[in-house]
Amino acid sequence: MLDRSHNVLVSRLLPIVSVRARMLAWVVATAAIGMAIAGVVSYIVQLDRTDARIDGAIVQEVEELRLFAERGVDPESGEPFDAVGRLLEVSMERTVPDERQTFITLVDGTPLGEVLGDVDLPQATHDALLARVSGKLPSVPLVIETIESGSQHVRFAAVPVTVAGDPSVGLYVVAYDVAGERAETTDSFRTYVLVSIGALLLVSLVGWVVAGRLLRPIRLLGRTAQRINDTDLDERIAVSGHDDISDLGHTFNAMLDRIQTAFETQRRFLDDAGHELRTPLTIVRGHLELMDPTDHIDIADTRSLVLDEIERMNRLVGELIVLATARRPDFVATAAVDLERLTTDVHEKASALGDRAWHLDEVGTGVIHVDAQRITQALLQLAENAVKFTEIHDAVALGSRVDGAVVRLWVRDTGPGVSEADAEHIFERFGRGGVALGRNGSGLGLAIVDAIATAHGGRVELATVPGRGAKFTLVLPLDGSAAGLADTEAAALLR
Repeated sequence: MLDRSHNVLVSRLLPIVSVRARMLAWVVATAAIGMAIAGVVSYIVQLDRTDARIDGAIVQEVEELRLFAERGVDPESGEPFDAVGRLLEVSMERTVPDERQTFITLVDGTPLGEVLGDVDLPQATHDALLARVSGKLPSVPLVIETIESGSQHVRFAAVPVTVAGDPSVGLYVVAYDVAGERAETTDSFRTYVLVSIGALLLVSLVGWVVAGRLLRPIRLLGRTAQRINDTDLDERIAVSGHDDISDLGHTFNAMLDRIQTAFETQRRFLDDAGHELRTPLTIVRGHLELMDPTDHIDIADTRSLVLDEIERMNRLVGELIVLATARRPDFVATAAVDLERLTTDVHEKASALGDRAWHLDEVGTGVIHVDAQRITQALLQLAENAVKFTEIHDAVALGSRVDGAVVRLWVRDTGPGVSEADAEHIFERFGRGGVALGRNGSGLGLAIVDAIATAHGGRVELATVPGRGAKFTLVLPLDGSAAGLADTEAAALLR
């Protein structure tokens, strides 16, 4: 129970801390841990080096004493030393102590002399050192030891000294104030700590600013998402830069584009369906309400009318679904298609649409990358329109040609053509020209053709002379991309 309450409390408190603060906390904590580890390791290494340097200095002093005892002579007599006390006395006169270094000599346990460097040993430490070394015997080898007294830390070596012919036993002591030597390392470590704190403060300041700049697109994303609703999807994030956060902004904008397209497609589909289906539904309902159930002729006529209207609604819904899916990525599936085979197949299928003078103007050759089914659908729609607006004696022709980086596929007729006023909106949904009035059709056919061309990265061109016919041409990129189309248009502008 307590664990559950704790988890709930943590989950409520975590959102209060911003991502910016949490990022900065992790960065600063990681930097602090790294600096602490580096400082401690460096401090320990420096202490070990200090102890090794002290031990080396002690060994060096002892070796110098041994050499002096073996080879030195009494400066007064010019002869080798014959007394331990004299040897130690002359040795001490010639000794120059290093900083924090102390030399003590004893003869038969009695202090003979001391030489102190820049060090002030407390009396208690001094007495403890004398008590420790006074019992050393000549048989004891060189041993470096440590004595601690309060805050004082002294490292020393006591070397027994004897001279042939003198029964007295001398003791040569070399001592170092380790605490004083380590104080420099401690001061350096203290300085490192202060510098590290300053560096962490600087890292915190810079990290706070940098994190704010890096997270700015995310904040904009949140504010933009709050302003977006189902009636206003025009908001976008202003993105600059080329990092991961900028990529997130671009991805979010692309997602909004897809959502907006989906909403607009859905809204347009509902508007179109509601607008166009209302009329046939009204007709069906009106005739059913007025139908005389006892009149078999009236029933048959009403049945025929209802089936005709249902068929029209079914075709209308199918066309609306095609337009609704036209902007989906999977609307077209391009593949390598033989242009000659495609052209002749479409011509063969179109010739069954009506009794017209069917022709093939030109047949292109080569391989193009298109969705053969969609292109066939578009060309048959154009052919059906041509049949609808022509008479039996009129000609309807199809053709294809590779033109640079694009392929052109067309349907032309010798019908009434398209007026200039109608040409401006003929590719719009439910856009119907004056010659189409009174003829069957939903007004969606050319909109579907235009959607298929656009999905291929192409366009539909209309060339018409009123009274002499019209020519609709699909202009599509040869390789299935929009680049070829753009290159061809640029070349046409230069000519």
